[in-house]
Amino acid sequence: MNWSRFLAILIKEFRQIRRDRLTFAMMVGVPVMQLILFGYAINTDPKSLPLAVVEADHSEFSRSLIAGLENSKYFRVTARPRDEAAGQRLLDTGRVQFLLVVPPDFSRRVLRGEQPVVLLAADGTDPAATGNALATLNAIGRQVAARDLAAQPEAAPFDIRVQRRYNPEGISRYNIVPGLIGVILTMTMVMMTSLAMTRERERGTMENLLATPVRPLEVMAGKIAPYIVIGYVQVAVILSAARLLFDVPVVGSMLLLSAALVVFIAANLAVGFTFSTIAKNQLQAMQLTFFFFLPSMLLSGFMFPFRGMPVWAQWIGEVLPLTHFLRIVRGIMLKGNGIGEIMPHLWPIAAFMLAAGVLALMRYRQTLD
Repeated sequence: MNWSRFLAILIKEFRQIRRDRLTFAMMVGVPVMQLILFGYAINTDPKSLPLAVVEADHSEFSRSLIAGLENSKYFRVTARPRDEAAGQRLLDTGRVQFLLVVPPDFSRRVLRGEQPVVLLAADGTDPAATGNALATLNAIGRQVAARDLAAQPEAAPFDIRVQRRYNPEGISRYNIVPGLIGVILTMTMVMMTSLAMTRERERGTMENLLATPVRPLEVMAGKIAPYIVIGYVQVAVILSAARLLFDVPVVGSMLLLSAALVVFIAANLAVGFTFSTIAKNQLQAMQLTFFFFLPSMLLSGFMFPFRGMPVWAQWIGEVLPLTHFLRIVRGIMLKGNGIGEIMPHLWPIAAFMLAAGVLALMRYRQTLD
């Protein structure tokens, strides 16, 4: 063992790491990002979940019930629709997590001891987001009884009847399997496109491509088009397995889902094309893919409830295409959403695709110079 030669190799390696700034930034940035996301953004016990209230009986008992729900910290009244149909539309579009319907004769039946029924409809597409909130309902009913009627804590003056819409049994695979469509497409589309361009650069064929009169938009479209077909093949495999192996229902239109898939796949391919203009080799392309995929998976609502994250994490998640696509695919497959319900989530993906595509074309032109 010659220590001088060892020291020379050691110094050379540190200089090589210093020259490869992107790899060094990934080595530092990925652990920091994981610490921040897992330490601050991830929360498996979401609170302040949006609640729509249809209050047909404006009495002290209904006000006490609503106050009890909000005091539990799990519910937050964000809308007061006119009727149950309007509240159902809010639940279909995902703007609220719960819908509370108080009947018109609520107070009179409470005073008579008839134990009226109050409906609480929950969006069951994500059972993990609603489980802890629904577990507090019995305690809230007893608190209202003790405060307003001086009744025994065991005797609730009304019955809160819970309806888990779209997933009555609370089966987790109904939530996970549709989400896998977006997760798999995000990982594979970004990675394959970025590797395809950097592979040409490593093999020396990029110079020939740049020497041709092909324009940047034509190169981008030609590189992206084959992977759109591959993306549809992946979706067909996942949907077949979801139906045949996991018995996941498909309530909505598959044609509408196919149209939304085009926009989502193109958005991810544009990201991959952008990464290919930044990365100098395939290793850096893989690193950039992981750097984009990790926050997409953690902040989109696939693994953890989206509304359980802090506001700053939700802002970041709203920018990511996977967040909106999860709402689209779950809405179509489990809720039967139409074009009107998915449009608020489809246009952000299209805007992201446009921004990523413009950035990729700008950087590709820089390589021409």
